Amino acid sequence: MNCNYITPAITPFDENRRLDTEALKGLYDHLISGGVDGILILGSIGEFFAIPVESKKELIRLAVKHINGRTKVLVGTASMDVNETIELSKYACEQGADGVVVISPYYFSLSNESIEEYYDLVAKECPGDLYLYNFPDRTGYDLSPHVTLNLLRKHKNIVGYKDTIPGMDHTRELIKLIKPEFPDFKIYSGFDDNFAHNVISGGDGCIGGLSNLVPELCSAWVKAFKNCDMKLVSEIQKKIDKLMDIYQVGKPFVPYIKKAMELKGIPVRGYCSFPLPEANQKDISRIKEILGI
Repeated sequence: MNCNYITPAITPFDENRRLDTEALKGLYDHLISGGVDGILILGSIGEFFAIPVESKKELIRLAVKHINGRTKVLVGTASMDVNETIELSKYACEQGADGVVVISPYYFSLSNESIEEYYDLVAKECPGDLYLYNFPDRTGYDLSPHVTLNLLRKHKNIVGYKDTIPGMDHTRELIKLIKPEFPDFKIYSGFDDNFAHNVISGGDGCIGGLSNLVPELCSAWVKAFKNCDMKLVSEIQKKIDKLMDIYQVGKPFVPYIKKAMELKGIPVRGYCSFPLPEANQKDISRIKEILGI
């Protein structure tokens, strides 16, 4: 079975909440040595919503240059201002990114017609590969399989979809509707524990945050599927299911993923954009318990 595990990378900050460039380089090296199939920068776990445009451009330049073709680079380019989304998408492609990932506009719920019109405009202006990003818990509405099919019939540069939804019902319907007509369209789950179900259902894998913490485990999962080693697939599923408890330590989950990485010895610190919280001693104890350290 062909599948991929792409890491939506965290964004390391220093104590002044500025980009920590050395930690960024160390993070990318850590993920690449762990064997992930790609790195998505400026996703939700990357705190794109709190980073100014010029800092985003700095991060894009750094990531593309440092990764230097060692793995795929995707860039989250979404903004509430569609002109900014288009500008950043063009910039990312010009800098050498392999594609951009665009979440649909958030805050107000939108009709299917408005969602389709939005992606029509972005796709027409984007000079590279475009991945759709569905995250109803953040946008307040769903990017439906039928809207997706309409978009694919119009835009050849729409090549994939990240579906961040608990469970597999929605992703399964997407696979059933899209894959018969567009078999090469990539459909990824956004939660790590859905990886195996996604692949078995005919999807393409996962863009999941736990791979920041355990890239070697996630890449081993991919290899287990490719080798049809279902015993190992099951064993890794159980390990991932336990690690998923990190997402429940506090809200939002980003600071706790960062703290888990720091506790594991990965060269990043737990600083997040304001007003995301810092892990307290109770949180740290819980994270250690989950990690078994």
